[in-house]
Amino acid sequence: MKISFHGAARTVTGSKHLIHLKNGKKVLLDCGLFQGMGKETLPMNQHFGFDPMEIDYMILSHAHIDHSGLLPKLIKEGYKGKIYCTPATADLTEILLLDSAFIQQADVAFVNKRRAKKGEPYIEPLYSIEDAQSVFPRFVEVPYGERCQIDDDISFIYTDTGHILGSAAVHVRIHEDGKETNITFSGDVGRYRDVILRSPEEFPQADYIILESTYGDSLHEDFEGTEEALLHYIQDTCITNRGKLIIPAFSVGRTQEILYALNKLETQGRLPNLNYYVDSPLSTKTTLIVKKHSHLFNNHVVELMKLDKDPFEFKGLTFVADAEDSKALNLRKEPMVIISASGMAEAGRVKHHIANNIENPRNTILMVGFCEFHSLGAKLQRGEKRVRIFGEEFDVKAAIGSIRSMSAHGDYDDLCQFLACQNPSLVKQLFLVHGEYEVQQKFQHKLLKKHFKEVTVPNMHQTVTLD
Repeated sequence: MKISFHGAARTVTGSKHLIHLKNGKKVLLDCGLFQGMGKETLPMNQHFGFDPMEIDYMILSHAHIDHSGLLPKLIKEGYKGKIYCTPATADLTEILLLDSAFIQQADVAFVNKRRAKKGEPYIEPLYSIEDAQSVFPRFVEVPYGERCQIDDDISFIYTDTGHILGSAAVHVRIHEDGKETNITFSGDVGRYRDVILRSPEEFPQADYIILESTYGDSLHEDFEGTEEALLHYIQDTCITNRGKLIIPAFSVGRTQEILYALNKLETQGRLPNLNYYVDSPLSTKTTLIVKKHSHLFNNHVVELMKLDKDPFEFKGLTFVADAEDSKALNLRKEPMVIISASGMAEAGRVKHHIANNIENPRNTILMVGFCEFHSLGAKLQRGEKRVRIFGEEFDVKAAIGSIRSMSAHGDYDDLCQFLACQNPSLVKQLFLVHGEYEVQQKFQHKLLKKHFKEVTVPNMHQTVTLD
């Protein structure tokens, strides 16, 4: 048996991990899009590193585009099988893939205008809206904790990882040559004591573990400071400076966390009387899906909902759907808070809001999540004084803020707690994926000290033979 790594190998995004059985069967864990890789992003997304027609089974850990975003291309290039996922993941992936296809088509149309002026040939999007729609009939919904027998040799169960709604670790059991092998893929691990979701669950003893490592060398700030930090930025930007607070936020998870925190501030009578906008059709749709799956909330939120039926709603909040209404926000001068996707500020309406507000020192752009190194969000976080947006140069005169406590990824302590249910002496090999290489090297050293015998940081497209 072998495992090959075709994404998120010494980088954070593009999750694709392939299990090869001796009998020729192949099981693909995730099929994600590379994001925020600069000029390398498109070439990396154009080639899988394997033949989709040879894949027998596809198991999805969760809906985020860096884990699900190449499913339409996988089918387009010949995958014939089912796609296993949790029920909440099925709901979220549908709207995320449609949005991804729309953005790709729009971005390619913009790029092709420039290529036409230079006499260069047109490029094609990775997939179309129709390609995205071809994915949904393939979904097979598998609840947490229910063993799914794929065939005589392969079965798996999901356990909750508390990263986003429906996120799961995948625990694959394979019978081969009269021997049982258990392989765990963590997907993305959330945080213990998350403000909305349940904590990651314990999982069965594994022989091999594929573990994400995004924050394997750092500790997050406490959740308790999130509301105070948000209130500080609102008061400083909107009340004192009479400016706009622009918050790039991922549509799934991060937007709902912000709305939940603002709801709590209103409940406490401390939320400033302003207009608050969620300017993202995708965020609006995902918030409705989050409410639909409220049974996945932690006990604290469940109890709160007995008193407040909608913990994501508060006075002054407007969800913006129409594109013209979105553009109108940039023409208005009064203070306001705009929450808009994407979280890395790489696509969507938030790029327009940043472009229209970045050169005004009264405004603040507040980053609330992880950003790939080459993304616009990361450039702002690094303090670059001049950035390129839509092909134009802008001076960064707005204040740039950051709240690290809102990350949906577990930090070093969370990842170690996730592994605490395992006997390290029984884990034959642990593979670190989904992380920057320097971070992974530090985390590798820490895990060896915790008595895991072999901790590997695989290269892109590397194949490892299992014992």
